[in-house]
Amino acid sequence: MSGRARLALTAAAATLLASCALLPLVTPWTWMFQAIFLVAIQTGVGAAARRVPLARSLTVAAQALVTLLMLTLVFAREHAILGLVPGPDAFRYFADLLQQGSEDVSQYAIPAPVTDGIRLMLLGGVLIVGLLVDTLAVTFRSAAPAGLPLLALYSVAAGLTDNPAEWLLFLIAAAGYLMLLLAEGRDRLAQWGRVFGGVSRTPGAPDGGAAPARYGGRISVAVLGIAVLVPYFAMPSIQGGLLDGTGAGVGVGNGNGGTISAVNPLVSLRDSLNVDEDRQVLSVRTSTDDVSDLYLRIVSLDDFDGTTWKPAQRHITNVPDTFPTPAGLGGDIKRTTVRTTISAADWYAQDWLPMPYPPSGVKVAGTWRYEPVGMTLVGDHGQNTRGETYQVTSLDVRPTAEQLAAAPEPTAAMKRDYTKVPSSLPSVVAQTAKEVTAGSANHYEEAVKLQDYFAVTGGFQYDTQVQVGRGEGAIANFLKQKRGFCVHFSFAMAAMARTLGIPARVAVGFAPGTPQADGTVSVGLKDAHAWPELYFEGVGWTRFEPTPTRGTTPSYTVSDTPGSSVPNEALPSKGASAAPSAMASEIAGCTPQLRRQDACASPSSATAAARDDDNWWGWLLAQLTLPLLVCAALAVLALPLSPMLWRRVLRVRRLGGYARTPEGVAAHTLAVWQELIDTAWDFGILPDESLTPRNAAARIVRLGHLDPVTEASVHRVADAVEQVLYAPRPQPTAGLAEDVRRVVTTLGATVSTPVYLRATLAPRSLVRVVWATSAGWARLRERAAAARPAPRRPSGQRG
Repeated sequence: MSGRARLALTAAAATLLASCALLPLVTPWTWMFQAIFLVAIQTGVGAAARRVPLARSLTVAAQALVTLLMLTLVFAREHAILGLVPGPDAFRYFADLLQQGSEDVSQYAIPAPVTDGIRLMLLGGVLIVGLLVDTLAVTFRSAAPAGLPLLALYSVAAGLTDNPAEWLLFLIAAAGYLMLLLAEGRDRLAQWGRVFGGVSRTPGAPDGGAAPARYGGRISVAVLGIAVLVPYFAMPSIQGGLLDGTGAGVGVGNGNGGTISAVNPLVSLRDSLNVDEDRQVLSVRTSTDDVSDLYLRIVSLDDFDGTTWKPAQRHITNVPDTFPTPAGLGGDIKRTTVRTTISAADWYAQDWLPMPYPPSGVKVAGTWRYEPVGMTLVGDHGQNTRGETYQVTSLDVRPTAEQLAAAPEPTAAMKRDYTKVPSSLPSVVAQTAKEVTAGSANHYEEAVKLQDYFAVTGGFQYDTQVQVGRGEGAIANFLKQKRGFCVHFSFAMAAMARTLGIPARVAVGFAPGTPQADGTVSVGLKDAHAWPELYFEGVGWTRFEPTPTRGTTPSYTVSDTPGSSVPNEALPSKGASAAPSAMASEIAGCTPQLRRQDACASPSSATAAARDDDNWWGWLLAQLTLPLLVCAALAVLALPLSPMLWRRVLRVRRLGGYARTPEGVAAHTLAVWQELIDTAWDFGILPDESLTPRNAAARIVRLGHLDPVTEASVHRVADAVEQVLYAPRPQPTAGLAEDVRRVVTTLGATVSTPVYLRATLAPRSLVRVVWATSAGWARLRERAAAARPAPRRPSGQRG
């Protein structure tokens, strides 16, 4: 392999190694296989252009053009001319994808799902960096400046996450850059002559000095070790997240105005629910006797784009002494004032202040700002809840079912802002909402039926291991699979309520905690929760609880009179059988509230358990599908490359070290000669076993059109073979392996491109494997025949 080809491969490897820093940002990381394939094509185009050779500017232009065509083929082939050539429609589609990607980056927590927009940003960024690195390091032969785009790629990724394995990602990226520098150094030294990598063979001579590449490798390892270990022990650690003790950071204004936007807390919420140790987050002491409704609200998600729910950008002001009356709350609704003291753990650094809803006043130290629409407080200039103790005055609003049922239609402004759903929302969401709420007389009855559909009658199961839904079909998939946790239930109910014309949003915070012996309530990480809030004119934003086995059912959604029409009995789940159940006698007296809390036997749960036991094999296959597909893809890719890999391995073995004995010298010389013959064969010079080594060497020189230096190398190998064959005591000849490598490089540079590709990918000398296999099979049959006992003659018969 030529020095420039080796440098091109190293540049591609350095780009891909630096790209590994992006892996913790998204999930799944299978996009990396696409990046490897596309970078390989980009590198191959550059190598081919330099081999022609083209001018440097034309080489870069060819690589840039192929990069654009590849991105068009992957992302915008339906908008391109002939599915490949980008036109105006394709460029507009790219702009839309990039805008979508930037929005996805801002709304998703890390690790974010690989949407089409994010995937374009990842692959496009890697390819741009790969083009810059290849241009600087290979085309312009300046590897040191190529570290700048590699550093930019790593820095962007490292600045967005605090992965515990960040030191390993740095090590990988730095190793790629150092490999690039060493490859360039080796190429520069090779232009001055052969680089000696071994020690002096003269007895008693001192170590002639390791090769510069060896010293460079040792220095690189030492530098990497210092770069990793010193910051690891000297720098303080930084942690992050929204629902765990982090402080994700929010943008705030200063003075009396400004705006605020927040990251999406949903992935952190699931992580909090799945922790092994339920650490205490908040300690709460309240004046109310009933703590079952003491939900602590952090933030509301009111912007629904069909893909997910997220907080809208809001104006913020200074914290008022007394909060205004909540929107929509009428004077005839029963309410009591509750005073609550909340103490946050020393490790819990939350930017938003958890409070009961609706708050009417807050006493808290530090710099906090007030967001009037959501009635929430957010820290300013790095302010968070770490170790804070604060007092909240709130209202315990107790509407009756009759008051909610009699609520008038919401105002036009509320409908405009909180009933909007995108046209891309699957129609099954609205259709299911209509089926579940059929026969309802008002929005209240519709809301109760939706709540009971998810929590009681719909056959849904609570499962925190399910991934947070993404994409426009996430809610539809949840309605079909019927497995999820609070995020899925709250998202689905709020979206379905909006399709029915009920203003809805999603609240994120903590469900009621666990009462303690000292009268406080302990709120832990596993109490992290999300629930829908629906708006009723005259009552305001009202909590509902659709998540099975979580939280408490609001009293205004449970009928006090059996058989009452308020609320109506919930519809059975879609597809439920009308046949009598064998467990009917066991569940006849089970109320919806008991069934919701899993306090009585459920035929659906028994059936689900049986189904899970029966399908464990299917579940196992589902888990192994992706690894098997990856292995199959690698096998398919490796199969056409196996001849090339076999030849490379065989060449390394033949040209490797040897024992310093007469037998070892002879075996090494003959192996080197065999490699020379097979190399010439691969490039179209067929072997002729009838020729002497000297005549065979002359034939290779003549047919290969070799230059004088390479001709001398061929004849040196032939002379060494004749000495082994005919001299009584053959002596070792130094540099035979280097002579053969020089022949390989020269033949590769003199032949045409098709011949070179044929010699590399489908070497003719591969037929020796067939011959060896055939000979081995013949010997095996002979041994088997020799080991078979001879047939015995019949008795009485003479030989």
